[in-house]
Amino acid sequence: MNSKVKLDDLNVHFGGTHAVKGVDIDFPANSVTAIIGPSGCGKSTVLRAINRMHDMTPGAQVSGRILLDDTDIYGRGIDPVAIRRKIGMVFQKPNPFPAMSIYDNVIAGYKLNGRTRRDEADEIVESSLQRVALWDEVKDRLKSNAMELSGGQQQRLCIARTIAVRPEVILMDEPASALDPLSTLKIEELIEELKERYTIIIVTHNMQQAARVSDVTAFFYLGELIECGVTKKLFTTPDKKQTEDYITGRFG
Repeated sequence: MNSKVKLDDLNVHFGGTHAVKGVDIDFPANSVTAIIGPSGCGKSTVLRAINRMHDMTPGAQVSGRILLDDTDIYGRGIDPVAIRRKIGMVFQKPNPFPAMSIYDNVIAGYKLNGRTRRDEADEIVESSLQRVALWDEVKDRLKSNAMELSGGQQQRLCIARTIAVRPEVILMDEPASALDPLSTLKIEELIEELKERYTIIIVTHNMQQAARVSDVTAFFYLGELIECGVTKKLFTTPDKKQTEDYITGRFG
């Protein structure tokens, strides 16, 4: 598989805390990679490094290289805003912009790019909502406040907002942990469909979910990458005893 994102000796420090330690990993294009591990093991820290979110964290230091295709996203002269257009992020709790309509939420990032043609915007809103299977549910109330949607609908709206700017990579940080089982199922089905167009990296504490949605799984512990491999193999015959102990519930 072609690598879309590659971490090369990634280290992340927060003051005196070494949160991510010398991680090397390839994320294949047009696939879903799940990052699993106990709380505090560095999962979300890795995800945020790929989106350059630590740029805004006082005392955070990122070293090593993160390559998007062949470009080091921390290289000199690289615009973090341009990187975030290519690498979208979906968070644990749905976070629609509260004072905006459903329509304006979807098109918000697109407008930030300085493009405002109405016919093009209409098309992007419809296609983005279609892609997250939300269009039929909201097409008659696009001007309604986004906060009127259910939690599951809000999360799909946030994914629509992410894909409206046409990223290449989508990062998802526990995207279904705040949702009910039916909404979780819809998000998981959506992830399966989206990987045809995007490279998806998902952090999840739910190992059953990782097994269901991902092609590749990476197991982290105490800031280190312990093992990474094809999901089915990692969950059935892991190479490392530490991985097996975590998956079978002996610790974590």
